[in-house]
Amino acid sequence: MKDLFEKIYKDKGPLGKWASQAEGYFVFPKLEGHISNRMKFQGKDVITWSINDYLGLANHPEVRKVDGEAGVAYGSAYPMGARMMSGHTDLHETLQNELAEFVGKEAAYLLNFGYQGMVSTIDALVSKDDIIVYDVDSHACIIDGVRLHMGKRFTYKHNDIVSLEKNLDRATKMAEQTGGGILVISEGVFGMRGEQGRLKEIAALKKKYNFRFLVDDAHGFGTLGKTGAGAGEEQGVQDDIDVYFATFAKSMAGTGAFIAGDKEIMDYLKYNLRSQIFAKSLQMQLVVGARKRLEMLKTMPELKNKLWENTNALQSGLKERGFDIGTTQSCVTPVYLKGSIPEAMALVKDLRENFGIFCSIVVYPVIPKGLILLRLIPTATHTLEDVNVTLDAFDAIRTRLENGTYQRLSAAVMAAMGE
Repeated sequence: MKDLFEKIYKDKGPLGKWASQAEGYFVFPKLEGHISNRMKFQGKDVITWSINDYLGLANHPEVRKVDGEAGVAYGSAYPMGARMMSGHTDLHETLQNELAEFVGKEAAYLLNFGYQGMVSTIDALVSKDDIIVYDVDSHACIIDGVRLHMGKRFTYKHNDIVSLEKNLDRATKMAEQTGGGILVISEGVFGMRGEQGRLKEIAALKKKYNFRFLVDDAHGFGTLGKTGAGAGEEQGVQDDIDVYFATFAKSMAGTGAFIAGDKEIMDYLKYNLRSQIFAKSLQMQLVVGARKRLEMLKTMPELKNKLWENTNALQSGLKERGFDIGTTQSCVTPVYLKGSIPEAMALVKDLRENFGIFCSIVVYPVIPKGLILLRLIPTATHTLEDVNVTLDAFDAIRTRLENGTYQRLSAAVMAAMGE
C-alpha cells in the first residue's frame, strides 16, 4: 500500500512545480497600502489592475467610517452561533429585504461566503434524481457544487446555445426516466474572459424545456444593468432567473454573499443550506457595512458611471493599439498574448519592476498552453492617466515579447526547471 502523501512528494501539480520561482511574486504576492488604484508592491509604487473593487468602495471614507463604528458597537464576534440557532438578528433580515428589492426578487438570504454559499446552494437544490446542465467554463465554486451532486450532470460548450439544447434534450430524456427535474447553471459574467452569460437566450429555452435557472452574477452585480442589479437586468431577463446569486466581495468590497428568488424557494434553502446551518452567522460588522455599501450603490450612480468611463477608455485603447481582448462584455479586461510560462514570468516582472503596472497573470492549466492572459480589472478609483500609462507599458512589453527579449531572459528559469 502506498503512503497517501507519496504523490505529493513526487508531483506538486501544474502550478505548484513553479513555486520556488513564482511564490511571493507571481503567485501569493503581497500588495500593501490602502486598497486603491495605486498601491505598493515590494516597496515600489504600482498601478493596481488586480483588485475587484469595481466601485471603489473599499477605501471610501463613508464606508471606512461605518465599518469602524460598527466594529466599535458590535465587535467582531457578534452575533455568536449559526443563524438557525443563536446568530439571527433584525439587521440580517433588513439587509436581506433590501437586497431582494434591489435585484427585483421576492426574497433573499444572506450567505457567509460566496464560494461555500454557491457550493451549498447547488447541493440543496438537487437530489440524486435531478440533472444539472452547466457551462463548461463555470467558476470553481459551481464545479465543486456540481461535484457533490449524486445524480447526472452535463456540461455544455461555453456560451453555446446549440450545445446547451443538445444537453437539455439528453437531460429531459433522463429526467423522464428518473422522475427528477433539471437545473441549468450559468454565470452572469465569466470572470476570466469577461463575457456575459447568454442569459436571455437560455431563459428563452424555458418555453421549450422544463428547467430551473441558477445564475452566479458575482461580476455583474453592481456593474451591469441600469440600476446596477446585474446581468439579468442588463439583458432584461431578471424575472426568468429562478435563483440569483451575488457576492459582496467585488462591487460591495466586503465579505459575504446572498441568494434571491421566490420566497418559498428562499425559505426552503435557508432550512437546507448546510454551509449556513452549520456555520457561524455573518458578523454584525459585515452586515452593517454591507447595508451602507448597498445604499451607496443605489444612490450614487456616479460610481458606476466612472467605472465604465475607465473601462471604456482602457478597452478602447487596447483595441486601437491592436491588442486581443477577446469578446469581453463587462469591466473584466483580458489581454491575450502568445508565450510560454517562463516568458510570462519575465514579462510580468518587467511590467512590475520597470513600468509600475500590477495586473493578474493567468497561464496553463487555466488557459491553453502557449497563451498568456493578463487580466485587468478597472475600477472607479482609476484615472485616465492610469489608463494611458498602462497602454504605453503594454506597447513596450508586446515589443519585447515579439523580439525574443523575454525568451532570452527566461532561459535561466527553463534551465532551473529542467524544461
